[in-house]
Amino acid sequence: MLDVHRLRLLRELDRRGTLKAVAEALSYSPSAISQQLSQLEAETGVTLLEPAGRGVRLTAQARILVAHTEVILERLELAEADLRASLTEVGGTLRVASFQSVLLALVPPALTLLAEQHPGLRVEITHEEAGPAFAGLLAHEFDVVLGEEYPGLPQPPVEGVHTQLLALDELLLAVPTHGPHARGGGAKGDNGSGNGDGDGSAGDCGEDQAPVRLAELADVPWALDPPDIPVGQWARTLCRGAGFEPDIRFASPDLLLQIHLVETGHAVALLPGLLLDTDRGHDMRVSRLPGRPHRRLITGVRAGAARHPAVRAFRSALKQGLKMP
Repeated sequence: MLDVHRLRLLRELDRRGTLKAVAEALSYSPSAISQQLSQLEAETGVTLLEPAGRGVRLTAQARILVAHTEVILERLELAEADLRASLTEVGGTLRVASFQSVLLALVPPALTLLAEQHPGLRVEITHEEAGPAFAGLLAHEFDVVLGEEYPGLPQPPVEGVHTQLLALDELLLAVPTHGPHARGGGAKGDNGSGNGDGDGSAGDCGEDQAPVRLAELADVPWALDPPDIPVGQWARTLCRGAGFEPDIRFASPDLLLQIHLVETGHAVALLPGLLLDTDRGHDMRVSRLPGRPHRRLITGVRAGAARHPAVRAFRSALKQGLKMP
């Protein structure tokens, strides 16, 4: 009988490429990983790894095992999901990876609902961007991850992952209401929001005033995400489409910092409506963008765990939280 743990290590080596990367991801030493895979070779009676430069690569026989391992692990998770579903209480531990705007806006109300509806469920939250989070999901570091897709930048499907649309969140232009970079006389509390119904409501967004056009902001400082992540790529493409290269003075993925820079009059920014849809007013002017672009917020779980009661409870709580005041 083949050892499932060793099969999983082989699959991780296929996914990550090096023994060192597998060891770092799973908190083992490379020598321990190598020893486990040598034992798997002994169990199978075939060569699974062969030298490749300073590292190793999988043989054709190893790839056959990897393909079966994906099916085996999915079936085991389906079995666990069915077992948990047979119980009357939703319990255990659910490990969630999410990024900043969702952590601030959606996760707290979801946790409140879960505490009321499923007090036996422990939820552990890790702040992680979508790319590393999905890798951690497949490595069984997380059970649920939150992801996002920006206009024109769809994310390719991840094999073995079940995704579900959570919400459509309108992307908005935020400009200062005072200081040398102010545009118009927007008041505190102008804000926008996306929601799970996808109607892209953005509050009043200063619609009683002349709209701010992107081309008018070619000569002002910008606060944008770094260029090596999808939101940063999307923002730069949007500005270039309006005929200018943004003067980026602040490059940071910290959206709270971007909001603060706008409120203090130091920059303009492109912000998700979800983050602005809070009880706290924002001292900035918020305008809709041409075409009213939205980002897609999704949840992802391993395919075999989609029916797990804890996963279903968390996804449901996120949806309910979207409708909470």
